[in-house]
Amino acid sequence: MPFLSKWIDRRIEAYQRELIETHYREVENMYRKMRGWRHDYRGHIQAMKALLSAGDLDGLRGYLDKLDTDLNTVDTVIKTGNPMADAILNSKISLAQSRGITVKADAHVPVGLRMSEIDLCCILGNLFDNAIEASMALPEEERLIRVYMEMKGTQLYISFTNFTAGKKLRKTGKVYKSTKGEGHGFGLVRIDKIIEQLDGYLSRNSEDGAFTTEILIPQV
Repeated sequence: MPFLSKWIDRRIEAYQRELIETHYREVENMYRKMRGWRHDYRGHIQAMKALLSAGDLDGLRGYLDKLDTDLNTVDTVIKTGNPMADAILNSKISLAQSRGITVKADAHVPVGLRMSEIDLCCILGNLFDNAIEASMALPEEERLIRVYMEMKGTQLYISFTNFTAGKKLRKTGKVYKSTKGEGHGFGLVRIDKIIEQLDGYLSRNSEDGAFTTEILIPQV
């Protein structure tokens, strides 16, 4: 039905715009924290000098511990080689860590990609958001997301794995049943559409309490 198809396309486009705006806000917030920390750098140095001059080593040690914790929340933990991938991954890693989720990431991406930054943003953002949402159903000590990105020959390989509270997700046809509602469904549809347009390959697998998405995208 043409009308239904156009309605779905409009809803997906609206969801994509909202997703991108959310990602850019997250990135801007991360950079704002970094700029704030740098602005306070001189003040921190003066405070530590004062503690050292007073011979207050315990106070200095405590101050350094607080600075170390603060810096860990704004430091760029992933340097893939691609600025957009860095921005998205680091903002999402910061978000996941703020929710008690451990993230293990190994990502190496060429500076220039055949795919657009919008497509990259949608794919990585959706994958990370889905993994974060699923992880929140687990006790904090069991929350873990694994991210791997690397060039395999002429194709960009992307892999996301997260635990799923010991449950194997239900599948409807070739699509895993969403438990998050409408937005989540549109996110999955958007990823599928992008991969199809780029002549890529996508695989989703739910086994042994873990959910894995693997993607290959040609870059030539």
